[in-house]
Amino acid sequence: MEIRKAQRHELNILEKLARAIWPSTYSDIISAAQIEFMLSWMYAEQTLQAQFDQGHEFYILSAQNSDLGFLALEWISSATDLEQQTLKINKLYILSQQQNKGFGKALIQKAIQRASETSVAEINLQVNKANKAKDFYAHLGFQIKEEAVFDIGNGFVMDDYIMSYKL
Repeated sequence: MEIRKAQRHELNILEKLARAIWPSTYSDIISAAQIEFMLSWMYAEQTLQAQFDQGHEFYILSAQNSDLGFLALEWISSATDLEQQTLKINKLYILSQQQNKGFGKALIQKAIQRASETSVAEINLQVNKANKAKDFYAHLGFQIKEEAVFDIGNGFVMDDYIMSYKL
């Protein structure tokens, strides 16, 4: 297993993986129309490149010369203390047939490592309330911090838990 920091020219790998992962992950949770809307919005080349330019870090997990999953990290400054930051896991996905093999845990450990290296004391993420991944995150020490509903446009919402991990 290898986790490599994605380079700009590799961002299309994230879209390819997301398009392979999302239908099986979300088909029982949200409509096909919302899946396509979110993929086209969140994984558009220009969106990923803008995030890359803003300092987001992307990591690609591979094993046996195949890309199996990815992680996206964003550092967010506190509204009241610009020096205090949290690390947000924006994206963490593993191909469904590769789940339960320790790959997701390895990506979480990468996030914890980056948080530690950048003196961040808290990692946050959002997960759909109906997504079984919430149990995976809880197993690794994340706790539900709050519930939130986000209007993402086009008549769609994200109904999520915001989960937190304290270092």
